[in-house]
Amino acid sequence: MADISAIPLSRIDGKADTLGAHEGNVLLVVNVASKCGLTPQYEGLEKLYAQYKDQGFEVLGFPANDFGAQEPGTNEEIVEFCSANYGVSFPLFTKADVTGENKQPLYQALTAAVPTKQGDVDGMKERFRGYGMNPNDDPEVLWNFEKFLIGKDGSVAARFAPAMTPDDPALVGAIEAELAK
Repeated sequence: MADISAIPLSRIDGKADTLGAHEGNVLLVVNVASKCGLTPQYEGLEKLYAQYKDQGFEVLGFPANDFGAQEPGTNEEIVEFCSANYGVSFPLFTKADVTGENKQPLYQALTAAVPTKQGDVDGMKERFRGYGMNPNDDPEVLWNFEKFLIGKDGSVAARFAPAMTPDDPALVGAIEAELAK
């Protein structure tokens, strides 16, 4: 598998970054959106970040407009929304695709590293089908707020379904286990 730490990334303010620049930290990579039913997860993600950041934990938000056009804003509008509504202080990155043929390289590597997710995938897919939608199958990202946990060593440790909230014991336990390594 390719080294994900060297993949070029762009912060939402235009500054260059890589996951390698966060080496030694536990990372939670999340594709985010401002107009999604799951958008209130921003609050929980910010709480997780505040609780564990002094132990070497970071949340990295990757806005994407892949699902139901639920992230229509510009990078500037996304920053304003996140700050005004949720007090987001964790790093946000430039809006880019996380699924499909234009998927950004980081998400190509993440979905290849851990092709299946933990959590209520089947229930979420059934709800989508009930709305006449055709949800993505693994290894593709299912929806906004899917989470990838990256260990201190830079390896992808786990992947969590979008509906798994930031305070879910399975997610918190996985973060704490990675921080303890």
